[in-house]
Amino acid sequence: MNKKIKFFQSIHFKIALVFILLLMITVEIIGAYFVKQLEQQNIDSFKSRITIENYIQDQLSTDLQNSDTDTANANIRDLLNESSIANTADIQVVDAKGTVRGDSNVNAQNNIGQKSSNSRVKNTLYTGQTYEGFIYDGDNGSSNYTKIIPIKNANTTGDENNVLGAIYIRANMDSVYDNINSIIRIFLIATIIAAFLSILISIVISRAITRPIDAMKQQAIRMARGDYSGQVKIYGQDELGQLAVAVNNLSVRVEEAQEASEAERRRLDSVLAHMTDGVIATDRRGNVIIINQTALEFLTMKTEDAIGVSILRLLKIEKDYNLRDLLENQKELLLTFETEEHHKLILRADFSLIQRETGFISGLVVVLHDVTEQQKNEREQREFVSNVSHELRTPLTSLRSYIETLNDGAWKDPEIAPQFLKVTQEETDRMIRMINDLLALSRLDLGTSKMEMETVDINEFFNYILDRFDMMLKTDNEHTGETQHMHQNKPKKQYTIRREITKRDLWVEIDQDKFMQVVDNIMNNAIKYSPDGGVITARLLETHNHVILSITDQGLGIPQKDINHVFDRFYRVDKARSRKQGGTGLGLAISKEIVEALGGQIWVDSQEGKGSTFYISLPYEQMDSEDEWDEV
Repeated sequence: MNKKIKFFQSIHFKIALVFILLLMITVEIIGAYFVKQLEQQNIDSFKSRITIENYIQDQLSTDLQNSDTDTANANIRDLLNESSIANTADIQVVDAKGTVRGDSNVNAQNNIGQKSSNSRVKNTLYTGQTYEGFIYDGDNGSSNYTKIIPIKNANTTGDENNVLGAIYIRANMDSVYDNINSIIRIFLIATIIAAFLSILISIVISRAITRPIDAMKQQAIRMARGDYSGQVKIYGQDELGQLAVAVNNLSVRVEEAQEASEAERRRLDSVLAHMTDGVIATDRRGNVIIINQTALEFLTMKTEDAIGVSILRLLKIEKDYNLRDLLENQKELLLTFETEEHHKLILRADFSLIQRETGFISGLVVVLHDVTEQQKNEREQREFVSNVSHELRTPLTSLRSYIETLNDGAWKDPEIAPQFLKVTQEETDRMIRMINDLLALSRLDLGTSKMEMETVDINEFFNYILDRFDMMLKTDNEHTGETQHMHQNKPKKQYTIRREITKRDLWVEIDQDKFMQVVDNIMNNAIKYSPDGGVITARLLETHNHVILSITDQGLGIPQKDINHVFDRFYRVDKARSRKQGGTGLGLAISKEIVEALGGQIWVDSQEGKGSTFYISLPYEQMDSEDEWDEV
């Protein structure tokens, strides 16, 4: 954008100002010197006129020695009136004792016979030396020239200190300074006229100089806007003319370079915009100059917030690395960021140098690749292998110990042998259950677990599952043939199942066996972790397009920090208690996979020490009873 230049900022004004200042400084220096010399000459001329004739000084010497004071004073008055400077200066005669003997000023005749209070007069009487100087009279606002001449005995030789008195002369210099001031006024008027003429001349000269410069400026502004069609007018063959030719050539060259650069930039923008990886480029100081949309999305930033920011600060690694570390060792880094949804985003940052052919490093290129899912899968895989190994090692170690004991002769002991064989059987059953659960999870992960979908009245089916648990409580140690999906550990606690179930028929499409396995897992957990005699509340309700089942226990509850992990594989809130209860840590993980495969959701709400509620939501569409038999 072309910002308008103020007059006082323009080169026109600056050239004119320089010209005027040079002229004014020259005139003022010459004028100051001339006025000073003139002033000095006028003062010297004035001083030369202010003097007492020699015959008057000789006669005054005689009169001061006269013992007849009255006659001497009268003679002194007459002599002062005869002086050529009597009309231009005040003349006062003082004898050696400091008494005023005569004064040319008619208004000061009362001072005759009085002692002089002037310290300079007294100093002249004492030293016998002539004094002259300038005194400013503040009361009258005038300057006075003062001269004190000692009067010596002319008839005495060899004694120059024989001072008979002194002549005190005070002359007003206003006439001298009035002359000088009038000359100064004439000089100032001439200076103002010269300044005015110099302004006119400087404007004409500055316009002649700046007109081609202004034309080149306008061309530069057009070039900045992308318009290279104009040409600068050449006014002459001087340096400015040559500069205009160079600007015209530059305009052509820049237009060609701009077209090539624009085509290259469009190609680069297209490549960067369609990359699935984030790309960031920096200058040699490590400040961001290019960033693509993918990188902005990774870092949840806007372009204006990222451009110009240090790459160390942008990637939040300034505490661990400096720019030199990145330039000298372009290793890849794993960076963790917190997203707006409070999820962790893991990015792999690969660094490379931007170098010229000379080897000069002009910046860095950083490629960001989202490895969040990859890292999560690798971590889960490592944890899964570790957990499987740990879970299998425990029963195998126990089996080995019991078998070694039996092998060492304990099989002959009728009391120990049956107990050891029972434990080995329980541990074997535990491993079989775990392997079956792992196989079920594997099939669900691979999508090879076949779902036998059928439309079921979820109201009736849920009640049927709960009836089985009521029956188990009554028979205590008996198992029905329909409990094939339940763990074989019989319930040993007393509990009550309270039902809050809608009376409506709700028809939902599910796999009965797998859904029964989900409810069994949740009910078994509720029974395990509920206190003896506790109440387990089972609810079933419908929303607009979902049916929601919930099972609430009065158990230990789940700590807030563990709620998000209860559906993870092998995750146990209380590992020691879970193993004692015989759990594998896979039941809820399998339940989650089954419910999601059925198109639903499962979640838990819990308060530590007050129990937990597990919810299952399944998609549901209302249908009339006659719609169930449309197909014949």
